[in-house]
Amino acid sequence: MMRLLTIVYLRIRSLLRRSAVDDELAAELRDHVERQVAHDVAAGRDPVEARRAALATIGGLTQATEECRDMRGLHVLESILQDVRYAARQFRRAPLFAVTAIVLLMLGMWASISIFTFVNAALIQPLPYAQPSRLTAVFGRTAQFPRSNLSYLDYLDLKKQNEVFESFSAIQGGGAALTTAEGTERITAPRVTDDFFRTLGVVPMLGRDFSAGEDRPGAPATIILSYSAWITRFAGAADVLGRRMVLNGEPHVIVGVLPATFQFAPVEPAEVWRTLRGTNGCDRSRGCHNLTAIARLRAGISVDAAAAGLGVLARQLEQQFPETNRDQGIVVMPMTTALLANTEPLLATLLAGAALLLLIAAVNVASLLLVRSVGRRREFSVRTALGASATRVARQFVTEGLLLVIVATPLALVAVHFTTGALTSLMPPTALARFWYLQHARPSATVYLFACGVALGAALLFTALPLSQLPIRRSVQTADGGRGASGLAWRRLGSRLVAVELILATILLVGAGLLAKSLYRMLSADIGMQPERLALVQVTLPAAKYANPEQVAAFARQAIERSAALPGVQSAAVSSMVPLLGGNTVWIRIGGRPDNGEHNEVHYRQVSAGYLSTLGARLIRGRSFDEHDDASAPGVVIVNQALVRVYFPGEDPIGGRLFYARQLFSASPTSKPMDIIGIVDDVKESPLDRETPPTIYTAFAQDPTTGFAVIARAARNERALLPLLSAEIRRMDAGVVAYGARTMSDVIDQAPAAYTRRAAAWLAGGFAFAAWLLAVVGLYGVVAFSVGQRTREIGVRMALGAGRASVLGLVLSEAGWLAGLGTVLGLTVSIGAAMLMRGLLFEVQPWDLATLVWVACVLSASAMVASYFPARRAASVNPTEALRAE
Repeated sequence: MMRLLTIVYLRIRSLLRRSAVDDELAAELRDHVERQVAHDVAAGRDPVEARRAALATIGGLTQATEECRDMRGLHVLESILQDVRYAARQFRRAPLFAVTAIVLLMLGMWASISIFTFVNAALIQPLPYAQPSRLTAVFGRTAQFPRSNLSYLDYLDLKKQNEVFESFSAIQGGGAALTTAEGTERITAPRVTDDFFRTLGVVPMLGRDFSAGEDRPGAPATIILSYSAWITRFAGAADVLGRRMVLNGEPHVIVGVLPATFQFAPVEPAEVWRTLRGTNGCDRSRGCHNLTAIARLRAGISVDAAAAGLGVLARQLEQQFPETNRDQGIVVMPMTTALLANTEPLLATLLAGAALLLLIAAVNVASLLLVRSVGRRREFSVRTALGASATRVARQFVTEGLLLVIVATPLALVAVHFTTGALTSLMPPTALARFWYLQHARPSATVYLFACGVALGAALLFTALPLSQLPIRRSVQTADGGRGASGLAWRRLGSRLVAVELILATILLVGAGLLAKSLYRMLSADIGMQPERLALVQVTLPAAKYANPEQVAAFARQAIERSAALPGVQSAAVSSMVPLLGGNTVWIRIGGRPDNGEHNEVHYRQVSAGYLSTLGARLIRGRSFDEHDDASAPGVVIVNQALVRVYFPGEDPIGGRLFYARQLFSASPTSKPMDIIGIVDDVKESPLDRETPPTIYTAFAQDPTTGFAVIARAARNERALLPLLSAEIRRMDAGVVAYGARTMSDVIDQAPAAYTRRAAAWLAGGFAFAAWLLAVVGLYGVVAFSVGQRTREIGVRMALGAGRASVLGLVLSEAGWLAGLGTVLGLTVSIGAAMLMRGLLFEVQPWDLATLVWVACVLSASAMVASYFPARRAASVNPTEALRAE
């Protein structure tokens, strides 16, 4: 080992002190010659002959010096440095070529590395919990909801009886009313079982975790702060432990502070973590599903085995509690899959698009190098004739390609750093909390390794192709005289490269077009209401003060009246849920039909009189609610058309009767009779990309809830109403929490389905535009170079009588065939590619004819424009000048 290090040291020293070492070597050789001459002269030999013989013995001073340097290993290093210096000089002589190649390569690398940075953060990097591969999420499953919540009582039974989990915890997202000296405000405060953080493997940075038993009824009310709440609300005070926070009117003792790096995406941004003590009405009902379970697998247990084990328990619960658990199964999945919320297809699609763009950029750089290689044939032939080996000439060309990569890669990484940071900073907080992995999307060791792989692959691609065209074994005369043959060979290879570019550009353009059309269809789809000029604010009443349903109904009625009286408000109403957000379901039974225990689960909304008209919803038949539909009147319900299609096909439901579980807290699902008084068009009560479910609307005064939204329709500017609505609600009662003020347009724009598709459409559109531009430029370059190589041929044609129109048509026809072939093949491949991203499309087929025709027209028109200018130059060739130049 020491010998190897010594050799390395001496070679590096020799390279760094090249002049001094060479001088020492020359002096040593001269001394050797002089001693040999002196010895021969002393022996009686003529001095001139003695010197000649001494030099002949060592082969000459210059040759001996070179041999000694080769023995020290300097020749290879020096020749590499020579190649690098020569390549740099070549690029300085052609700065436009060098800058163009570097920018193209940087663009492709930037796109692919940027998307891979997000893929790495989401799919490759492990979750920030202990042994994340053993963490799973557990959901319920019904026919209507393949991934639903669990009830608290079912969770307790599953936890007690399961044999596949090392720990089994539960969490319920939601908020709480925080009472401070300034008033009451709503904060995000999820409820968790006492072992939740131990299941994740998270230890508080200050204080302690929840103790065993602190999630039982009657246990002391304790909370753990998030790091951000500790900093913003308590200024990072070390004595925060033991202090109290009043949540929902009850004092809670702070027992711990979580680490700054902790987050749990489904409930972020959480400020306070409470214990799930099973004390509210929903917790006591097996039919009320409000929990998500997380579990840590036992060692050696797979996810499939866990799912099978819990499936057996679910069937036992179904037999034991048929009224509430009929047809209810269990879903177990890795925690990563649950947290990603089905964004894997989006990330895979974007990464594939970025890879295509990188390939197009590399092909373009390869085309540029091909053009230079053809122009430098004589240079390389001369070098070969002067003794340069084929390897030496090829290495020079590889060095030039690697130098481009070495310059472009750091620039791409800098662009990636700023791009990911800018994207994260521009995202709304709600989206950033949902897409938790974006917060950690920064260049890392894995990203740098990927960048090195991309750089190496690009270098191999655009150095291998030009190398295949180098005349390194030809004489100077052959290289000079074979221009026509070499030009033909290059045109064939260049045409193939452009065809590949056009195919890839077509795939990206079709993909971007389909995503853009999906986004347009989603945002312009009929959602059963008129969202413009709608403002809303959500309200939570303190349960202790508004324990009586009549009190809740009275407050809601007053809130409607005072909101409607605000300047610029046309009408106002309340609803237990905001449209498009989903949630809140009940089981119903149709009156007059046998009850076979089916779970007819439908969405459920408690709305006031005037709600449908405020939304701009269309009442198809019957009547809306009015002020007479109060607690003293018979129960009434309005159904949507989706419910009619499912439960009353070919029937008139008006006058019929429904039964449903009142507020989901009753043991029997048939405890509340409701008369159907109207049919409303399908208001989008589910996420934008899902089918509108069967929904029932009940009169708010007959079934009030302490949490609801006040919705107002403005005459003009709805955004100006938001602070007025919030302030008016707070003036009614300082203990009431008013939060989430936004417009209905905001609800639509910030919906996860719209946000993910908007991001995909923008990114794919950017990739497609860059690919289109590169493909058009590549086509222009091929046609222009082809025209330049065929100057003599064109001159002969025109000398023999060919007209300018004929030459123009000749060039355009060849370019047209090339563009047509690339476009047709690209459209065929793009349909298959679009099938792979079918999950991202909305009401658009992968073979959408309008998109395919649009892409074909854009590429065809662009190809003709790109080809026209070099074709016109070809048609302007002077035959005499062309033949004289040749």
